[in-house]
Amino acid sequence: MRSLVGLVIVVTVASLYLYYLSLYLPAPPRRRPPSGATTTTEHAEGKESGHLGDTPEETSRLKFPSDLEELRELAELLQFYKTEHTGYVLLLFCSAYLYKQSFAIPGSSFLNILAGAIFGPYEGLLLACVLTTVGSTMCYLLSQAFGKHYIMNLFPEKVSMLQQKVEDNRDCLFFFLLFLRFFPMTPNWFLNMSAPIINIPITFFFCSVFIGLLPYNFICVQTGVMLSEVPSLDDLFSWERLLQLLAIACVALLPSALIRRFSQGHLRLGVRSQNGVATDEKAQ
Repeated sequence: MRSLVGLVIVVTVASLYLYYLSLYLPAPPRRRPPSGATTTTEHAEGKESGHLGDTPEETSRLKFPSDLEELRELAELLQFYKTEHTGYVLLLFCSAYLYKQSFAIPGSSFLNILAGAIFGPYEGLLLACVLTTVGSTMCYLLSQAFGKHYIMNLFPEKVSMLQQKVEDNRDCLFFFLLFLRFFPMTPNWFLNMSAPIINIPITFFFCSVFIGLLPYNFICVQTGVMLSEVPSLDDLFSWERLLQLLAIACVALLPSALIRRFSQGHLRLGVRSQNGVATDEKAQ
């Protein structure tokens, strides 16, 4: 009961922090008026549109995106703010990302895409990798502090199965963790929460998340870069863009192929019972 109260307090404090961070927006930069416009026109446009973010409609756009259209609108809004409030946009993005990762909330792929759209291919990829790793580690620590008992009660069979596979691959644990990230046999959120329960060292966990999710983050960030470049969502699915995505996917899958090749001779990925005799099954 004490652990549940502690978790509720942590979630409440983090939620209030994120809410107030998104509520009190800094003064947005002014839109540049069209060239040749008169002072009267500028004044009229100022009355009609005002500053971006001055209206409740603009403020309400600061929410977690649930589809590509909302993602595109949010990217445009934050790109506009970033021109004069880079620090605020960076703080807001990092806080939202860590909130999702720490509490195992689905939808981090949208934030990876948003990172590419706002910060570009290199800074966006670095941000996505660092935030994914830090957020997953925070989820690990929260589970270790508050969630062990509840996870064991809610998912006893899954925890037991994962524990057995970890013990079978204890001699090459780091590569086994990489394999789980490249070829998820269990969802990432569950692996993050169950890792402290099945005695995975936090150093192995940290490094395996950073390296193992790099291809996935790379694909998402590059998609976000393309999303920020196309004039409409329909253009995102043109043959040129689809070929670019295919090339990106091929590059990202190279590390996965290397890990897969290594796993064929070293990792034990399943234990099946045949006529009452346990037999190890290696990756095929």
